[in-house]
Amino acid sequence: MILSIIVPVYNMAADNKLNWCLDSLINQTISDYEIVAVDDCSTDNSMDILREYEKRYPDKFHAIHSEVNHHQGGAKNIGIKAAKGEWIGFIDADDWIIPEFYERMINKANETGADIVGCDYSLVHEHTYTVGAEVEANSREEQVGVLNHDSKASLILDGGSLCVKIFRRKTIIDNELWFPEDIFYEDNAMSNSYLLLANRFEYIKEPMYFYYQHGESTVHTFSQARCNDRLASGRIIVSEAKRLGIIDEFKDEIEFKFTELFYINTLFTYMPCVRPTKVGYVRNMTKELLDTFPDFRSNHYYQERVGTEEKKLINMACKSALYFVVYYKLLWAYRNFRKKLAS
Repeated sequence: MILSIIVPVYNMAADNKLNWCLDSLINQTISDYEIVAVDDCSTDNSMDILREYEKRYPDKFHAIHSEVNHHQGGAKNIGIKAAKGEWIGFIDADDWIIPEFYERMINKANETGADIVGCDYSLVHEHTYTVGAEVEANSREEQVGVLNHDSKASLILDGGSLCVKIFRRKTIIDNELWFPEDIFYEDNAMSNSYLLLANRFEYIKEPMYFYYQHGESTVHTFSQARCNDRLASGRIIVSEAKRLGIIDEFKDEIEFKFTELFYINTLFTYMPCVRPTKVGYVRNMTKELLDTFPDFRSNHYYQERVGTEEKKLINMACKSALYFVVYYKLLWAYRNFRKKLAS
């Protein structure tokens, strides 16, 4: 079998989200493929929908029910173990793809000998196949071709989404590229591991994947638990770099990605979105960053990519978590007050 498409599913029945995704997979133009849909203990009728598709398309659709909720990472791992295809593709259960998506990706791999092929995606707010103005380029031209140190460094910094790519299953199995379970942001944790083991990367510069924007998306939901998951994901970035023996060669890139995900993204999500704000949480997070990478502020990517105001606030947090929290809250209140006056 050429391809296995893995779909982690959790409570996606409402508003036709799951059906829209699965219909786009059933109608793929590639001939030899399977869909492995893994229900992660949904509390709605998602599993019933999966069973109906398996009944209608028994030759290509396989529905699996996980007895324990392990989040998307666990569902993906179950799918990988059950998959039979030479190639693996992942898709979120609320997104969808054009009919030629996988045929074009596989053809690109066959034409070039690539280990990974990717494309762009279109952000949409309704179910449509019309590409809108919001298109995200998921790769860069300097990443394409036989991978060397520079192109791999670029992939660490700007690797894009795993869902818009295909991977050789053998590489995943041989290198034990299992996703972390029981946390969100599992793709962030494992992106480097999936991308850097390839010899050649190819890219179709076209939005063939539709990324559905709605209020229930993981990226739009914030809590202290989600912040904790970001911290865990950041730790895995470092542990995976050590396991794969790339921490020394790509020290600057790994350091910045850890700093960005573990600290910057978490800190500036936690402060405006999580209540009550705990000084100890900020203090502990800052201490762990400094213990892991004491000189992170000297990193040239940090200097180039982090804004002036963010650097100022981070410096403040590194000196005193209490002073930072008080200052941030006063600044936030002042800016909200100004907005109200202007409205």
